[in-house]
Amino acid sequence: MNQVQTIAFRLLVASLVLLCFVGEMQAQTPSSQESKKPADTKPDQKKAEEDPFAPAPAPPLPAGMTGSDANDPRAKLTAGWYDAGEISKGLKHLQLFKKPDAFQLDSTDPNNPKVQKTLGLMGITDTSKMPKSFQLVMAQLAFANSDIAFQGNHLFQGNFYGMNIFDISNPANVKLVTSMICPGGQGDVSVYKNLMFMSVEQPNGRIDCGTQGFPPGPPPAAGEEKKPRLPAPQKDRFRGVRIFDISDIKSPKQVAAVQTCRGSHTHTLVVDPKDKNNVYIYVSGTSFVRQGEELPGCSGEAPDKNPNTALFRIDVIKVPLAAPQDSQVVNSPRVFMDPGTGKLNSLSSGGSHGKPEEQKPTDSDQCHDITVYSALGLAAGACSGNGIVLDIKDPVHPKRLDAVNDPNYSYWHSASFSNDGTKVVFTDEWGGGLGARCRANDPNKWGADAVFHLKDNKLSFASYYKLPAAQADSENCVAHNGSLVPVPGRDIEVQSWYQGGISVMDFTDAAHPVEIAYFDRGPIDPKMLVLGGDWSAYWYNGHIYASEIARGLDIFELTPTKFLTQNEIDAAKSVRVAELNVQNQEKIEWPRQLVVAKAYLDQLERSQALTADRIADLRQAIQSAESSHMKQSELAKLKGIALALEKSAGTTKNATDATRLQALAQILKRPNG
Repeated sequence: MNQVQTIAFRLLVASLVLLCFVGEMQAQTPSSQESKKPADTKPDQKKAEEDPFAPAPAPPLPAGMTGSDANDPRAKLTAGWYDAGEISKGLKHLQLFKKPDAFQLDSTDPNNPKVQKTLGLMGITDTSKMPKSFQLVMAQLAFANSDIAFQGNHLFQGNFYGMNIFDISNPANVKLVTSMICPGGQGDVSVYKNLMFMSVEQPNGRIDCGTQGFPPGPPPAAGEEKKPRLPAPQKDRFRGVRIFDISDIKSPKQVAAVQTCRGSHTHTLVVDPKDKNNVYIYVSGTSFVRQGEELPGCSGEAPDKNPNTALFRIDVIKVPLAAPQDSQVVNSPRVFMDPGTGKLNSLSSGGSHGKPEEQKPTDSDQCHDITVYSALGLAAGACSGNGIVLDIKDPVHPKRLDAVNDPNYSYWHSASFSNDGTKVVFTDEWGGGLGARCRANDPNKWGADAVFHLKDNKLSFASYYKLPAAQADSENCVAHNGSLVPVPGRDIEVQSWYQGGISVMDFTDAAHPVEIAYFDRGPIDPKMLVLGGDWSAYWYNGHIYASEIARGLDIFELTPTKFLTQNEIDAAKSVRVAELNVQNQEKIEWPRQLVVAKAYLDQLERSQALTADRIADLRQAIQSAESSHMKQSELAKLKGIALALEKSAGTTKNATDATRLQALAQILKRPNG
């Protein structure tokens, strides 16, 4: 979720508590941090602005564009909380672990006293002009599940109210290890050895993790009601990155709290291969800049008024592993700057779709998410109006290598590299995650993935991918977080789409990405948008785990279909990692096992790169080697076959198949089992 839209800003000007999270959003105005004056609107448009979460059908499709399929079975699922209709293809749902009670609003009734109590704790005291549906969504957001990380047999699930740690040693029977109450949102987490990091951005965050927030400021003076006001400075407020010692997994201990001017909407763990004593955190802040009275040096002014503005930058935290309590911000790189002229605000969205004011180009002054690929020395940043590529060989001083924009993109949200680093998948969080953006009349180029080629550190557009199935008017849905599925020989990503569920996409052919598996539920409520759905969906050591915003934690496993064989699934399961922080992307290495060879063979059969007879002979040779317990005579036969495959790789016309043939040959030369 990202920074606030003009509509939401006007509704929450008294508190700015949720400045960073409300849907269909517009970038902060650098010079004043105020929303622009709304344009004149028609009566029906004005009504929608007054109640932005009231379900409404999408407007007609723009000329030449297509939408999602309303005839897909996912479009007709029954509504419900824990009893909603479900459907899947190529995925088996193993478990839904329901949210612990402390993390539940436990109501879909906007008139429930819990809603007002929750808003009050967040500093929102005057709700008289706030639509009931809006109040409900804001209260639900206070307990929303967010991003997840993994270490060993533990899963760490962030939440706007704190975090939960699970034992996933048995993925079909996940168990809660501990819960930690620590409000402040978003609560995105990452882990490294004995340390856990948590993003905090909301103004109700406290250094001591207290739940009481802060008292509301005095009411505005007459005539100042519509003017945005920053929260009063508080010495105990915390917005930045918390650092915990998790040596005792049942009792995390906060050892540091690094303050930043805009807080931390998300963060990225960066491991420098040349530095064994420290790790680094890239901090992406998308909220308002706090006053200098609260954190010295902070300024939200435009660059021409204050060249030290906290806008148009990210922050880099250095974490000494032997003394994490000494962690501090060591640089604030100007990743939006023109290195030739020194102009800080040199990147622009180029304009987008939507209302007239949204079609105008706007300066990009923030990154929402940064994915680093340290093995390549690169990072891909999704930075509001732009997708960017960074050189991170010196992690303290990242340098921009390229930047792109797209008029079909509303808000560049996140990024993933292909394993070989030749492609980047960016996501567009049109609607901010709180809007229904997968309806039949929502264009499939808006709120979608954009697949880019990456060559010589330059991006070139290849195609879009959007969830194929139309979703209901009451389902928040747009492209969100995902990770690679380590199937050798293919580029596959599992991805969350909020109440659109989970979609597994094959983007091996960057120009023609296709869906190969999915899971979906019906809307929580058919008549009102109730915030829910999968925030993140990640593959980890053989299973897919999804952080469900409202319900809890989903666990899945892949099942074979015509699009994905059992051998390919087993090959993916052969890859094991000790930790997974998805935004710190690590290079996938497959073991030289015959199950991996069989996956390549299935792919070569699917693409018809080898004749049917040759496929059959190869399968027989592999089976003979396995049944003989890898006798030397059978291994010698495999080695002979490998030499012939290398020759075939040199003559095949398809580069992807040539790579598969080479990889298959390497395994057959020296299989490990």
